[in-house]
Amino acid sequence: MITVIELVILALAAYRATQLVVHDSILDPARNKIFAWHEKRIESKPREFLITLISCTYCTGWWASGAFLATYLLTTGQFTGTPLLIHGIEWFAVAGGQALLNRWDNTRPNAA
Repeated sequence: MITVIELVILALAAYRATQLVVHDSILDPARNKIFAWHEKRIESKPREFLITLISCTYCTGWWASGAFLATYLLTTGQFTGTPLLIHGIEWFAVAGGQALLNRWDNTRPNAA
């Protein structure tokens, strides 16, 4: 099981990754290509799913949280020996932390 410090660090990392994917201008060219690809066949469900994924802070944040948590648990050797239910709860905790950070960021007076 991860500690509170690890939870906070993972939530911060997932928050930052979410901001990178959804908002940061460095990925504007990639996002624009994906949006243009989607416009060519707008009725495509897989393309619509991808657009939703990269446009939604909560969708992207959920998967970023899972990716960071899984990577951390596997590289530190903490994945084995702990029930999957505990890891599922940890995933919810990390995702909740990053969602709170995104919500806070969106409600600041100077938020873009």
